[in-house]
Parts: sequence; C-alpha cells; structure tokens
Amino acid sequence: MRPRLPRPILTAITAFSLLMAGIPATAAEAQSLLERWADDPGQVFDAADVDLAELQWIARPVVVFANSPRDPSFEDQMDELLAELPRLIERDVILITDTDPSAASEIRTKLRPRGFMLVLIGKDGQIKLRKPLPWTVRELSRSIDKMPIRLQEIGRSR
Repeated sequence: MRPRLPRPILTAITAFSLLMAGIPATAAEAQSLLERWADDPGQVFDAADVDLAELQWIARPVVVFANSPRDPSFEDQMDELLAELPRLIERDVILITDTDPSAASEIRTKLRPRGFMLVLIGKDGQIKLRKPLPWTVRELSRSIDKMPIRLQEIGRSR
C-alpha cells in the first residue's frame, strides 16, 4: 500500500497540474478583471494583470507607479488611498500599482513614468492628470467630481 500524501501537498499538485494544462486552478483565476473588481472594489491590482481597454466606460483607473514598493512617495500615496477607500469606490475608481520597471507592463510602456507618478484615467480612457508627487483623496475626488461623466452620474443619482 502506498502512503497517502497530506491534503496540502495534493492540493498543490492538483493546482500545478491544472496550471500546466492551462486550466485555472481557482475561481479567482477564472474571473475576469471586471468580475474581480466587482466582487471587491477595494482591492489593488497589479498593472501586469490589467488591460485598460477592459475598463473603458466602466471604471476610473488610478495608477500609482514607483521604481520600488519601498519608495517613500509610493508608500505615502498608497496609505492615503487605502485610508479613504470608500470615497474612491463611490467614484468607480480602480486602484492599479506598478512598482517593477524591469517588468515593463503594458501600462508602464503606455504611460512612461519616471520614478514615482500618480495617473488618473477617466472612464473615457483619456489621461486626466499626472502627478509627480502624492495627492490626497480629497484632491483626487475634486478632480473626478469636475469630470463631465461624473457630473452626469451625480445628476442621475439625485
């Protein structure tokens, strides 16, 4: 009789086998970006996993770039954004980060940051602002609230 493998090892082997066969091992891997965002709009997405075209007319991407996750400006910006997350969720903001210049994500290639940079993209897919320093959620919210599409959203909700 062969010894039985512990359950965590079996799970890892199964997941690896599925991955090698090109089959998603978990439900999260099978979900699209929009489904994952809809399930948890407060999560932060890695730029390598995001196609901005998929978000057009649905969400307002806020992309935070840095050359390292330990960049003080990056840490300050993420602390600020995460502390005021409900205000961003209310405005259909999706948070995206890119702290690995060597990976050359599609978003990094398109937006070409130099060191730290904060980028706000409108629902229309256009870049609305680029900032070389951290911004407060209050400043971001004010910028978003002046956008024509956001003004229409506010008018519909009244």
